[in-house]
Amino acid sequence: MMEFRFCPVCATELIKRPDDADMDRLRLTCPDGHWTHWDNPLPVLAALVEIDGRILLARNAAWPEKTFALITGFMERGETPEQGIARELKEETNLDAQHINLIGVYEFIEKNEVIIAYHVRADGEIRLSQELVEYRLIEPEKLRPWNAGTGYAMADWMRSRGLEPEMISWGFAE
Repeated sequence: MMEFRFCPVCATELIKRPDDADMDRLRLTCPDGHWTHWDNPLPVLAALVEIDGRILLARNAAWPEKTFALITGFMERGETPEQGIARELKEETNLDAQHINLIGVYEFIEKNEVIIAYHVRADGEIRLSQELVEYRLIEPEKLRPWNAGTGYAMADWMRSRGLEPEMISWGFAE
């Protein structure tokens, strides 16, 4: 995460001051009024990927063993969320998105993100990017959503299929 210390317009050190519209919210701002750091949440795209009736979960190279999650990534300028999730899926797994349907939008306050989650039916041969080190294909009724971020999207998708999710602590999606 990038930390801002100086105004990008005049290089003066930023100060914290109350927002004009919400005096309880402090914002980093230029004392001369040139620039304000709004620190808005980032939109993150997430795909609950279905291949031949099973759900793909992947482990990021930076995560501990047995920690699997949905395919995620950031939108690029000039693309729709649907185009972005299809691109991320192709980049990270080599799969082609065939049908993309919105599951929902979820806050992830701890990471200052807003997650836009999709159910994606995909096909193709799975080849993981360097970002991912392994994957699992799991029957929908055996999914165990985690109590953070994209786990809530998985739980909502399961409920929409008549499955009652059993929530677990993040880090053990096996």
